[in-house]
Amino acid sequence: MEIAAKTVPADVYDVSEAQVDQAVAACEGDLRATVRALIVGQVYLQATIQKQVSAGYVRRLPFARLDAVQGK
Repeated sequence: MEIAAKTVPADVYDVSEAQVDQAVAACEGDLRATVRALIVGQVYLQATIQKQVSAGYVRRLPFARLDAVQGK
C-alpha cells in the first residue's frame, strides 16, 4: 500500500538566486563551508523547536526541572 505524499506549493519555499549567492558570499565562496553553515543552522533550529515541545506531549521533564534534577 502506497501512502500519498502531501505536496507543498513551490512558492512557499522559493529561494532566489540572490539569496543563494548571498549565502555563498558569506562563506567567502567556499561551497563546503556554505553547506556546513546551512546544516548547522538547521540543527540549531531543530534543537530549539525540540526544547519548545510540550513536556507532557513527549513524556519528559520540562528542561528547567530536568536541569535541576541533573544538577546543572
